[in-house]
Amino acid sequence: MNEILSKENCLNQYKWGDNCDGWNFVSKPEAGIKQELMPAKTAEKLHYHTYAEQFFFILKGEATFLIEDETVKVSANAGLQIKNGHKHKIMNETDHDLEFILFSYPSTQNDRTDCE
Repeated sequence: MNEILSKENCLNQYKWGDNCDGWNFVSKPEAGIKQELMPAKTAEKLHYHTYAEQFFFILKGEATFLIEDETVKVSANAGLQIKNGHKHKIMNETDHDLEFILFSYPSTQNDRTDCE
């Protein structure tokens, strides 16, 4: 059955990091698709994935990424791919919410190593 998914009807909502919200739309071993919201001045811990590559597409706001000691800023309607094995974290250094779609392939389930 085809189903339209949104934050409003997603049954797989979760909290992560500094009081951030997430909605898990697709969760399969081969891929995961999530929408996430980071309030102002929040950040994730530095980490890496052994197998999964990730693509972040920014819907609203501006994301700051730290990837292998390089800082990259990505604004709304643009995306960034992170290769597996690269240490990274996403930060919202602004005074506004940050929303993005996160596509991980394969899934990051049991494939995360924290560095902090």
